Amino acid sequence: MNKCKIPILLVLLLLLAGLPTAVQAAGRPIVTLQVKGVINPFSARYLERGLRLAEQRGAQAVIITLDTPGGLESAMREMVQALLGAPVPTVVYVAPRGARATSAGMFVLLAGDVAAMAPATHVGAAHPVPLGADISDVMEQKVTSDAAALVRSVATTRGRNAEWAEQAVRENLSVTAAEALELGVIDLLAENLDDLLRQLDGREVAGTTLRTIGASVQAQPMNLSERFFHVITEPNIAYLLLSLGTLLLLAELADPGLSVAGVGAVVAYIVAFVALGSLPVNWASIALLALSVVFFVVGLLTDTEVIVSIAGLVPFVLGSLLLFVPFTPTSPATPTVRVSPWLIAVMAISIVGFVFLVLRAILIAGRRPPQAGAQRLIGRRGVALTDLTPGGQVRVELGDWSAVAVAGEIRAGDPVRVTGIAGVRLQVTPVEADPEGLPQVSEEV
Repeated sequence: MNKCKIPILLVLLLLLAGLPTAVQAAGRPIVTLQVKGVINPFSARYLERGLRLAEQRGAQAVIITLDTPGGLESAMREMVQALLGAPVPTVVYVAPRGARATSAGMFVLLAGDVAAMAPATHVGAAHPVPLGADISDVMEQKVTSDAAALVRSVATTRGRNAEWAEQAVRENLSVTAAEALELGVIDLLAENLDDLLRQLDGREVAGTTLRTIGASVQAQPMNLSERFFHVITEPNIAYLLLSLGTLLLLAELADPGLSVAGVGAVVAYIVAFVALGSLPVNWASIALLALSVVFFVVGLLTDTEVIVSIAGLVPFVLGSLLLFVPFTPTSPATPTVRVSPWLIAVMAISIVGFVFLVLRAILIAGRRPPQAGAQRLIGRRGVALTDLTPGGQVRVELGDWSAVAVAGEIRAGDPVRVTGIAGVRLQVTPVEADPEGLPQVSEEV
């Protein structure tokens, strides 16, 4: 009798020992992150921060919702390393419908402990091609082989179809979510997050049995700084900041002095170059854009604004079109990015119109004689009301003014000419003592 009770007691003890673990797993939260748009260093920092927070909160898993055309190769490698060394189980989920995980996104998807996709999504990579110039076959082969070795290593580590992953790099392959599941590229096909959590429940991932049904889901969005820098790395936003800096720079040159326009130009350029540092930039196009600014400035400060400014449009438009078209082969992890032609057209018209209509008007107004205050009297003729020895009174344009003689002897009734302003007094000289080259402006009665 006692011998029969011993196995039963052992079974009960084992069940009781496992009960706290099951309860604990069910009570641990699920942390969700969202990576959307071009992958850049700020995406990598966001992922790393999210994984640290998940560990601190005792999360049982982290779900990364992914929708990206690709991004900077260095940032992609940081994200892959973070996922491979994550302290908690990770699930990379391509969603919602219509989302994609191409180029760098494919590497990130394959690096998760669990790879999942929503219906009507796709995954793949782009074979690197030389853009704008011929390159050697050896260089192109090196770039492709490096990316192929990385994706093969990641896929093998996670037990996925490494052969297809390598072909996706070398042969520009892309497949739908259903095809990816059939090929063994991903593990799950889930309609939405709730469906994904249902399928994950009871699944053993990285030595942990997930209890996702009923678990608390804690969304961890990007913080303000991560969101700001992620937004500015959108190609059109980066280009817009660069163009805005050019407009403000031209405004500052039209009216020199540390003004709002000057400070704004510096800020716009700094933020723009921070954004460009996370994108595949053709720096020769930056030189073309700088050349266009030189043309605009020359046209602004001379009487050849029409010819020179129109000539400046050529390097401006060409530099804009080539801004994200590097002359060297790019990694398969790098997406194809470009500036909208409509945005280029709008900015070109805006800059030329700004130069012709606004800045030119400012320059012309600055060259005119003052139209108000004592400054407007410089060059005008008047008559001395008293002897100027050297101070006295003069009448100019029907107004009586305190004046001081700066040359010659002036008696009451002598004609004088205003040559300058000293505080609240006019500086005058007798008409016969006018310095050579002084503008001859007739007295107005």
